[in-house]
Amino acid sequence: MDNRYSRQVQLPGFGPEAQQKLVEAKVLVVGAGGLGVPVLQYLTGMGIGYLGLVDGDQISLSNLHRQVLYSTAEVGQLKVEVAVQKLAQLNPEIQFTSYKTHLTPQNALEIIQGYDLVIDATDNFEARYLINDACVVLGKPFVYGALHQFEGQVSVFNYHGGPTYRCLYPTPPSASEIPDCNTAGVLGVVPGLIGMQQALEAVKVLTGVGKSISGSLLMLDYLNLTQYKIKLKANPQNQSIQTLQSSYVVDSCSTVPEVSVHEVYEWFSQGKKFLLLDVREQNEYAQAHLQKALLTPLGVLPFQLDQLPLHLPVVTICQKGGRSLKAAELLLKKEPGLEVFSMAGGMEAWLHQLPDTLVVK
Repeated sequence: MDNRYSRQVQLPGFGPEAQQKLVEAKVLVVGAGGLGVPVLQYLTGMGIGYLGLVDGDQISLSNLHRQVLYSTAEVGQLKVEVAVQKLAQLNPEIQFTSYKTHLTPQNALEIIQGYDLVIDATDNFEARYLINDACVVLGKPFVYGALHQFEGQVSVFNYHGGPTYRCLYPTPPSASEIPDCNTAGVLGVVPGLIGMQQALEAVKVLTGVGKSISGSLLMLDYLNLTQYKIKLKANPQNQSIQTLQSSYVVDSCSTVPEVSVHEVYEWFSQGKKFLLLDVREQNEYAQAHLQKALLTPLGVLPFQLDQLPLHLPVVTICQKGGRSLKAAELLLKKEPGLEVFSMAGGMEAWLHQLPDTLVVK
């Protein structure tokens, strides 16, 4: 066995047999951000033979305190491109496939079917339910990880008849119940710790070494350095999914009308007068924003309502669309007769659909 892996091959109970299983394994990592970076680094170093990376996002400055694979000079570049380049330098023996897109109901089955194991390194409920359902349909196990501020969760789902993600959370929460890490925050080291736990669980599933956490949810509180497990029970109904939903978008239960990227572009083109209210944080705004957008972060918006020109129609915009809905609801509560819209998909959708149009960087 290659000397590269000698320190883990010599482990009692691991040996060359387990290492060979890693070499032959095909693992798909969905998300190359806070969780995905440590997962990818350690699985690459440990010798997983074939790694797939799914992520359509670009590196942003606010990523760097926790996504330590990337550098300041690489801000604006696609994460999967930079990740593959650097991971290949760490271990040139690994085969990499990058998917420069987000996982969708249209591409999930085709992408996942060629892999032995999926690692969920995403940060949203839409992706988690999609990954779960696709893995159930295809009979693939997946390693789950999630975090919020100083806390995290880890489990293995759909493994040897064990529980699925829907056995833990049968249905998605509404958009108003979902914490937003852009405003709630996350301590830089926490996703690193959770991601390493996910990498460890992946190795256990692939090699059969040790005991998988399947059937339990590991809860970790790093601020108080405590942890405990919750037993999970498999629901046969959740194990019998045969098709994907057409959409996994979380129901916002919102009465706020949405406008598309192209509709807002038409407003610009027609010279329509409206207030474009960007409710992201200063660092997000500085990386890329639309012309004439007024920066008013969601956290300070309630205190600045009286200073806004609300006699105009208002379009709220954020990074992905969640905060802009909240902002629009806040505006309607203040001024029930206001003409207000939330831009669907936020700045990410604009950069994807009209990357060089009306964008200030």
